[in-house]
Amino acid sequence: MTQFTGTIYSKLPNVGTSIFAVMTKLANEHKAINLSQGFPDFEVSEELISLVDKYMKKGYNQYAPMQGILPLRQAISHKIKEIYGVNYDAETEINITAGGTQAISSVIEALIKYEDEVIIFEPAYDSYAPVVKLNGGIVKYAELKQPDYHIDWNEVKKMVTARTRMIIINSPHNPSGSVLRKEDMDALAHLTDNTDIIILSDEVYEHLIFDGIPHESVCKYPRLSNRSFIVGSFGKTFHATGWKMGYVFAPENLMAEFRKTHQFIVFSCNTPIQYALADYLANKTHYEGLASFYQQKRDYFVKLLDTSRFEVIPSFGTYFQLLRYSKISDEKDTEFAIRLTKEFGIASIPVSVFYQMKKDHQVLRFCFAKKDKTLEKAAEILCRI
Repeated sequence: MTQFTGTIYSKLPNVGTSIFAVMTKLANEHKAINLSQGFPDFEVSEELISLVDKYMKKGYNQYAPMQGILPLRQAISHKIKEIYGVNYDAETEINITAGGTQAISSVIEALIKYEDEVIIFEPAYDSYAPVVKLNGGIVKYAELKQPDYHIDWNEVKKMVTARTRMIIINSPHNPSGSVLRKEDMDALAHLTDNTDIIILSDEVYEHLIFDGIPHESVCKYPRLSNRSFIVGSFGKTFHATGWKMGYVFAPENLMAEFRKTHQFIVFSCNTPIQYALADYLANKTHYEGLASFYQQKRDYFVKLLDTSRFEVIPSFGTYFQLLRYSKISDEKDTEFAIRLTKEFGIASIPVSVFYQMKKDHQVLRFCFAKKDKTLEKAAEILCRI
């Protein structure tokens, strides 16, 4: 293919291939155990697979409504009411999306204009900042504080200006595994009272939270819920990341703006999977036991690392475990992660990539959403290093 010879005016000149794609490719090349990209290596529920098959065979294979099928939106509304005691109207306040990342992107595209400021917290999931920049916005970075990755709200307050249009929060937090508490929600409410600031709350790991800690969704706080978009993920919840199915909910006037952009990005999402999920959500045990399921995996993985030289940084949610390697090597985390993959056969994600300035705390992120055999093999390697 002959290449284009004119000038390319890139909107993201400093952005390359995602670290997740890079590390997964490297893992495949070296036949390494892949604890880098966040996906399970165990199967999706046979019941859920059967439901998808059922609706495909029944002919539910054409476009779904732009908002998503009503039965699924009603099931989500019921779940929100059951868990958080809050009412969201299935018709006007809930929308099905092609995964959580598309939901996040569409919210930002709907509301962020040229030179609007958006505050995000580092280390940050790598889609937030690029989408803000694509829409002409300015990203302001607040760093989570070591060693427990907490927010310094006094620091955030100083960052707010007349141009601040959005604050993006993520709890449970990827990559750190930290969680926001009630005092964080109160501080955020105090900060945004009497402002035009929109909250984008990435809660895709809402059911993956450990040690009896409650998930403090912004929807539980009226001072926040009236200005908030909340994003959820069926892929994360039901071990089906490849299906790219998520949802977003918000007050009606905010959702109306979201739908203006959503309709021109994907319009609608996978129809038979939506019908299957609507049925599957009717049984709340399908998501109520997830915290215990993943806490057991976290605890098992950590126990297997007892004799390793890695320092375990507590994870209170998600399916990620951070390990500090400062007692092993003084290499940059990117170099160390590559060497672990090539020489030892285990792939991780260097946490510096989640920082704008690539701040290196000598920490790697490992995914423990794996079969016990996979975790045992991975831990055996890590304990040898």
